[in-house]
Amino acid sequence: MKLIALLSGGIDSPVAAGLMALRGAEMVLLHMDNRPFGSDLGVRKVELLAEALRMSSGQEMPLFMAPHGENQAINKERCKRPYQCVLCKRLMLRTAQAMALKVGASGMVMGDSLGQVASQTLNNIRAEQYGLDMPVLRPLIGLDKLEIERLAKEMGTYGISIMSDGSKDCTAVPSRVITNASVKDILEEEAKVDLGSMAVRSAEMAKRA
Repeated sequence: MKLIALLSGGIDSPVAAGLMALRGAEMVLLHMDNRPFGSDLGVRKVELLAEALRMSSGQEMPLFMAPHGENQAINKERCKRPYQCVLCKRLMLRTAQAMALKVGASGMVMGDSLGQVASQTLNNIRAEQYGLDMPVLRPLIGLDKLEIERLAKEMGTYGISIMSDGSKDCTAVPSRVITNASVKDILEEEAKVDLGSMAVRSAEMAKRA
């Protein structure tokens, strides 16, 4: 079983990828490069996290970087601001699905923990994954933050994930984030930007790090 895991510089997504590796899945890592809405440190953290996961799992775990900042800018300009984070997650999943087809993966992995942040409410998760052709595995969905942090420390990723240069993780996050997005509403918003074409383009431009 080969899976593609969306990998950010945070605490949760490396743990999700590590847990699926422990379950015997062959893991491929995909980072959505959020610059200029993210920092150079965020990209460096992802590279270090990938290396830590290779060390703890013994797997090759190839890492791909796909451009995401331009798409974030388009969503920010054309769509209702409260939907930015849900559209971001939906775009990441669509890109991951396109990448999965390229690398021969049969599913996607995310670090969502139910209700932990605004984009991870049940309604938003439903809207984010609507219409996907591949399963989205969320091994952390029922864990709390302390449990996830304990696993991160065991995997050797925690110290990397908490590295900070004082900047915001994502400057595209709006002041008010929708927490109860409906499928109808999210489809109306993504129609303004042709999210499908944006995802395909990001997958085509992805480079192995």
